[in-house]
Amino acid sequence: MSDCQQTLAKDVTIRGTGLHTGQPVTMRVLPAPADAGIVFIRTDLPHRPAIPALVPYAVDTSVGRRTILAKDGVEVQTVEHFMAALWGAGIDNAYVELSGPEVPGLDGSAQPFLAQVQDAGLTACPAPRKRFEVREPVIVEAGESCVAVFPAPEFSIAYTLSYAHPVLKAQFAAFPLNGESFARTIAPARTFCLEEEAETLRAQGFGKGSTVENTLVIGRKGVIQNTLRFDDECARHKVLDLIGDLYLLGAPLQGKVVAVKSGHRVNLKLIRKLTQAREQWRLGALQSKSREGLVGPQLDITQIEKILPHRYPFLFVDRILSLTDTKAVGIKCVTINDYFFRGHFPGRPIMPGVLIIEAMAQVGGILILNKTDSMRRLVYFMSVDKVKFRKPVVPGDQLVLEVELGKLRARIGQVSAKALVDNKLVCEGELMFAIQDE
Repeated sequence: MSDCQQTLAKDVTIRGTGLHTGQPVTMRVLPAPADAGIVFIRTDLPHRPAIPALVPYAVDTSVGRRTILAKDGVEVQTVEHFMAALWGAGIDNAYVELSGPEVPGLDGSAQPFLAQVQDAGLTACPAPRKRFEVREPVIVEAGESCVAVFPAPEFSIAYTLSYAHPVLKAQFAAFPLNGESFARTIAPARTFCLEEEAETLRAQGFGKGSTVENTLVIGRKGVIQNTLRFDDECARHKVLDLIGDLYLLGAPLQGKVVAVKSGHRVNLKLIRKLTQAREQWRLGALQSKSREGLVGPQLDITQIEKILPHRYPFLFVDRILSLTDTKAVGIKCVTINDYFFRGHFPGRPIMPGVLIIEAMAQVGGILILNKTDSMRRLVYFMSVDKVKFRKPVVPGDQLVLEVELGKLRARIGQVSAKALVDNKLVCEGELMFAIQDE
């Protein structure tokens, strides 16, 4: 794949019917600038709500028959086949306009999407392509299903499918994957269901647009009114689904994936765990870098808790990277599991500004207590001044909290503070504290 990000060279229009809603839909895929990512836009709704194709917007469903993205109560359903096609084409950035709630089903595979996108051609974006590199094994399980990802120089998937069914028995599919091999071995594989499942699924509201042409229906004696493209087409389609779900990480995965009987719900569990793991890997890399470039002691969470009285869920400093007489640098990893996202814009998670200030203040408190040479004291807010918020903080961000000491008297301390994400300022202000004996 290219070392630069890519988008389409021109617009593509795709028309079809949703596999599950049965609604006709027109989808336009448009070029997008560098770092835009994949963004779905509901053109049938007022104000054209947009939903990024990223992990925080993936929805848990009671029956995992498709992948759904949602934001502010607006949904886009069954994105996995199309997302897999974008991965296969090497597209990093695209605006995807939809005239309805579901991506067209077409023939139930990724092949028609891939063909039309490739026909449009690609153009480079002026930014390096991102990679999601796996640094440590990540494993998730649910009942008999399991998915594991291991560090590896290339991307590959090994999938084991197993049903208690006379026709659809155990299948195993393993492939090193790139754009060329995907187009040849995975993209044509179509979605499927068991004949005995079909009526139950329709009763549950699924498969309203499914037919024997766009869905392989597996009966007791074989495929009904259709012909397999591969002997192991069902296992290959599971690989296709997994590729599409993994692309919600926002970058191509670099690692070896081993899956047993996994579906969308377990896939979603995996990408959430991978997102959390990436924050820990970033923290570890930043800590390693800080040992070379920062001066002063570092504090882990155990040491921080010996200084500050705060505890979960109100401790917002994960680590102190640097601590001198005049400056402290701390870290807060923001994840979708932070409790405040349950009620603060839950459909569009944004870290409350007051909590960013609190995080800066906690680093400031550590700096002041270190300067007073006493761990038997407490610091309390007296005032907050010149606070400005520059940009929102969302799940997946890593807050770097930089605090510099200003005035310090026996009972009063003042600091100037900044919060940054990816070296970009998100918040700044001046904080004043009262210092009291514990």
